[in-house]
Amino acid sequence: MINAIAKFLGEILDILFMGLNAIGIGNIAIAIVLFTLLVKMLMLPLQIKQQKMTKLQTVMNPEIKAIQEKYKGKSNDTDAMTKMQAETKAVYEKYGVSQWGSCIQLLIQMPILFALYRVFQQIPLYISQIKDLFLNILGLNGNAGISSVAGYADTLNEIYGKGVDWSNTNTAVTTLNTFTTDQWNQLKDAFPAFSAMITENLDKINHMNTFLGINMSQNPGFGLHIAFLIPILAGVTQFISVKVSQAGMNQPDSDNPAAASMKMMTYFMPIMSAFLAISLPAGLGVYWIATAVIQTIQTIFINMYYDKIGTDAIVAKNVEKRNKKRAKKGLPAENIVKGASVTTRNVNSNKNSSASASAERAKKLQEKKEANDKKIQELKAAAAASGKAAKPGSLADKVGMVSRYNEINDKRK
Repeated sequence: MINAIAKFLGEILDILFMGLNAIGIGNIAIAIVLFTLLVKMLMLPLQIKQQKMTKLQTVMNPEIKAIQEKYKGKSNDTDAMTKMQAETKAVYEKYGVSQWGSCIQLLIQMPILFALYRVFQQIPLYISQIKDLFLNILGLNGNAGISSVAGYADTLNEIYGKGVDWSNTNTAVTTLNTFTTDQWNQLKDAFPAFSAMITENLDKINHMNTFLGINMSQNPGFGLHIAFLIPILAGVTQFISVKVSQAGMNQPDSDNPAAASMKMMTYFMPIMSAFLAISLPAGLGVYWIATAVIQTIQTIFINMYYDKIGTDAIVAKNVEKRNKKRAKKGLPAENIVKGASVTTRNVNSNKNSSASASAERAKKLQEKKEANDKKIQELKAAAAASGKAAKPGSLADKVGMVSRYNEINDKRK
């Protein structure tokens, strides 16, 4: 599937490059930026849905957390877990979203992202005009080239420093695309009869591959040169994109493991992007930069739109859409908001209800104690008024025993 998607995207990139070349600006870097913009626009509906889910998740999280707190420590109780799942589902239904909505969006995007990486790592295989120039050098397109020289593969392996199957056209083209200036010079020296032809085709390749002095087919590497800006910008733009996407989201509690994980990813992903951009072709780094910048701009405008219409309007549209789908299936419309509100209110008020019940019990016990004390005082007063000594086992004696018992307990308290 990824190969099929990569082929389709590669054909789009090829058409775009031919259009740019026709107007005199056939450059890989420019084609990558425009191609990234086109792909991000095509994927915009998915991003809109994903950000809508993120926006709703911010509102839903406190309610879901309350449900999780309610059933905390009951993971071994099957009935409790069933009730928790039902109440959690009710919250999602309240906002008219699917529990698996965000997962579906990622599953749709992942094959596209993998295909894009393949295209940008092997650009000469997808841009026909550049591929033809490499085939001219190799002599694999019907014209004379270095492949007509006996033992050319062994010579190429010595120059490249690794064993490569040069008879495989795709492998030969992608390998030549990684050649450094020194390696190209060695190639010319090794095949002097084709030196002029190599130089002519290589100049055209470099013209198409180079932007602001940076060769898109070469790895930036470490060093004080302009190409090192690629990994730096890749990391910085990725960091800005992540921070913008997190703006307005509920941050996890500091004692929540998710908080540390989220914070780590905020910094880890940009650093990883910068590190990879050092050791991969600069064209891939340009793609990451373009993607981060375009996605940041899209995120800002989408969030502005959702902030303007409000969460209530988003929920209303979601519920309406769900009811339309239910109507097509012959199912009745759901009174989602009301039903879930009751469940959520019960969850949120659970602790308050327990506290009220405890207070009521304490109040009744206090009233009972006060009534008992009053009765004892009345009996003591009656015994004192009679002026008689309390006989053992008499009512007055029992009253005195109870009174003394209560006094001792009061002193202990």
